Amino acid sequence: MKKILLTAVAVFAFSFANAQDVKYGVKGGLNMSSNSAEGATSITSFHLGGFAQFAINDKFAVQPELLYSAQGAKYTFFGLSTTANLNYINIPVMAKYKVADAFSIEAGPQLGFLMSATLASIDYKDQCNSTDFGFNLGAGYDLNETMSLGLRYTMGLTNVEKDVPGEPSTNSKNSNIQLSFGYKF
Repeated sequence: MKKILLTAVAVFAFSFANAQDVKYGVKGGLNMSSNSAEGATSITSFHLGGFAQFAINDKFAVQPELLYSAQGAKYTFFGLSTTANLNYINIPVMAKYKVADAFSIEAGPQLGFLMSATLASIDYKDQCNSTDFGFNLGAGYDLNETMSLGLRYTMGLTNVEKDVPGEPSTNSKNSNIQLSFGYKF
């Protein structure tokens, strides 16, 4: 984890020093999130935030973001369904490579800070880890100079729930697909 985070910081710092062009923007859209825990199914929610895009050259850019992201999963226990709602402030740092004029691919790490967690309307934030590390893969399409569409998959690398001493470790990693609309200033 530390190597991923240090690499992201190094790429981020390098991009500031060598950026030729900086664009700022806002983005938002749909989340389809789930969890790797047994029996979890996806829920639909949303994300919203801002970004800065630092162009290193004509093909490569670094894009740090600050996003509010509503995530979670639906579970079925003994025929009854319940939903876990997890709200994060996520900080992805994406390396973007322009494959064609309007089309780019992207990848990068993400650090998330848990803001709230409810399970069947009961607060269970104390049973969850306060940070979430993930890795993103995605693609973007520029509709014009200011508007863009994006599709991204985030694979969680850390468990959502804290390990309880004396009990087996949980396998409850976040999984999220984002469909975004962005607007650059």
